[in-house]
Amino acid sequence: MKFTATSIPDVILIEPRVFGDTRGFFMETYQARRFAEAGIPNEFVQDNHSGSQQGSLRGLHYQIRQPQGKLVRVVVGEVFDVAVDLRRSSPTFGRWESALLSAENKTQIWIPPGFAHGFYVLSDWVELVYKATDFYAPEWERTLLWNDPEIGIDWPLIEGQLLLSTKDAQGTRFRDADTYN
Repeated sequence: MKFTATSIPDVILIEPRVFGDTRGFFMETYQARRFAEAGIPNEFVQDNHSGSQQGSLRGLHYQIRQPQGKLVRVVVGEVFDVAVDLRRSSPTFGRWESALLSAENKTQIWIPPGFAHGFYVLSDWVELVYKATDFYAPEWERTLLWNDPEIGIDWPLIEGQLLLSTKDAQGTRFRDADTYN
């Protein structure tokens, strides 16, 4: 596996080694020892699987208590995946990082605790899976406004295609958001 730090060093892209032949392919998507060497914790407590149609934007979600680190990958389709640093003590506080994740490129992204996470579906359909370092706690869930100009995420929106939940459409502005120390 190849681990590459992004412009926010704690957000890491992971490219698996893919072994293919006429039957198909094989790859490791997680190996505790290699991930630990790359600074990614090896205790995940929950796996999630999400399916969404083209134009769906989910996020930007985080838990102010019981913050979740997320190891995200796409198994069908393609997304524009985003992480926003909400750690006040971080030199990258308020900055965002993105990656194109797809079933084809097989790239994963590690988003540590202390970040808001979201994605926009570029393909007709996507299935995204992710491991989380803490349990889902709806009472601590927060939503950062996906299009807050103060954050300035450059979403690659497809014209006329934006599907949002009520919760995501009414997210909190960055300046008013609960953040981490």
